[in-house]
This record gives sequence, C-alpha cells and structure tokens, in this order.
Amino acid sequence: RNEWNDKTAEITGFTKEEAFNKPLVTTFIVASLRQSVQEVLDNALKGKETSNYELEFRTKTNEVRYLLVNATTRRDANSGIVGVVGVAQDVTEAAKHDRAVAAMANELRQLVDT
Repeated sequence: RNEWNDKTAEITGFTKEEAFNKPLVTTFIVASLRQSVQEVLDNALKGKETSNYELEFRTKTNEVRYLLVNATTRRDANSGIVGVVGVAQDVTEAAKHDRAVAAMANELRQLVDT
C-alpha cells in the first residue's frame, strides 16, 4: 500500500486516498522502468537500500515527472523489515534541461560531422 504525503499528492496529482492500496509500480511508473523500479523495491525489502535512483513517474494528468529517489528499508522496533520508505525529489526541470542540452550537443556533433 502507498502512503502519500501532501507534497507527493501535489507532484503526482493523486490524492492520498486515490493512491492508497494501488500497486505503486504498475500504476505510477512508466512501463520501461517498471522492472528496474521493482528490483529497487525488492532489494530494499531485503535490506539493500538504493540512493539517488532517477525514475519517471506518471501523474494523474499523464505528465511524466522525473524523481530522484532513495529507497530505504523500513524496520520495526525489533529490526524486522516491514516495508520500504521512499524519499523523492522532483528533478523534472533539471532533467528536461539536461536532455535539451544533450540533444543540442548531438545536433551540433552531426553538423560538424557533415
């Protein structure tokens, strides 16, 4: 089950109630990244945490947002694994800028090569 905070709801457009009990990976992650995101979550459930993983998240309006995520193992008072805590930073504007710069550099390379 997913537990949203207010900022997650703002970024994604999905309310806490809409996200609750929906499968995170198949509902919100773009198809091309579902397997790798599932692996990150599975690893966190085994105690292997992941830092600074960039993923593409589909919003309620079908917009893609780029999130930089840390997946941390959630443990109970006896150190038993009970879930995963994901902390995400919206890096959409920076990611779009980086992709635009890369595309421009590629176009310039093609001009120089011709």
